[in-house]
Amino acid sequence: MMKYLVLAAVIAVVWALWRSGQRRPPPAAPRAGKRQPDAPEAMVRCARCGVHLPQSQALLEDGRSYCCDAHRRDG
Repeated sequence: MMKYLVLAAVIAVVWALWRSGQRRPPPAAPRAGKRQPDAPEAMVRCARCGVHLPQSQALLEDGRSYCCDAHRRDG
């Protein structure tokens, strides 16, 4: 009789573990303070040295992009 109780207990534990793995937690709501990643920005190439940098940081002159003022002056 004891071996049937042990077998029933083992089956109950296995079944409980299997059921807990089947349930998935609901997706977490987005936090108000969580910052969204910035949108991708166009990259440009420095006309002097060839380094790539974001377009918002580039210095423009005569339709060319430069990474710094020294390269812009050198052209």
